[in-house]
Amino acid sequence: MSEKNFKLLIFDWDGTLMDSAPRIVASFQAAISDLNMEKRSPAQIRHIIGLGLNEAIATLFPDVSTQQCLQLASRYRHLFLGNQTLATPLFPGVAETLQSLETAGYWLAVATGKSRKGLSRALAESQLTTLFHSTRCADETCSKPNPQMLQEIMDELGIAPNQTLMIGDTQYDLQMAHNAGVGSVAVTYGVHDKDLLFACHPLICIDSLPALSAWLHS
Repeated sequence: MSEKNFKLLIFDWDGTLMDSAPRIVASFQAAISDLNMEKRSPAQIRHIIGLGLNEAIATLFPDVSTQQCLQLASRYRHLFLGNQTLATPLFPGVAETLQSLETAGYWLAVATGKSRKGLSRALAESQLTTLFHSTRCADETCSKPNPQMLQEIMDELGIAPNQTLMIGDTQYDLQMAHNAGVGSVAVTYGVHDKDLLFACHPLICIDSLPALSAWLHS
């Protein structure tokens, strides 16, 4: 695969484009407390960011009932969407880099563990909606690392795997890329540490999103 033969760039959202981890952690911890469930540490919660909500909860609480999982999911959604005290800004340089890549002729897409409601809200708040040609959310298709999100986006846009690049901050993003047969770039400023990312063999690890543009054009 040529590293620079990419037409379609697919981005994770939380931890890659938007600095939402503090709000996710706080909302999960509050929901867990409200339901009198066993506490989970910030590190445990950060580790499941990127999965679909149901898969994240099943990872955090593998032995709880389906009813408890549904209650926790509902409470988490309520708290996350209603939490106005913790900001979820874009990471530095994200808006400018995405605009530059779109102007350069790349097709942009999002594959995220967020719900459709959550992504639509985040896109509107960040004013990035018009930059993306396609988006997929975990409540519409299979959760990462299943490759279905990427396969659906590629099929929709008519782009081949060897022209597609996945950019994400977690092992789930990079494993999904591998499972779909597409290249991957790891960002190191998100929720998973470098050792986990390196183990997934991305084409490159970058410390800021603007570095992606520099690498693509080098």
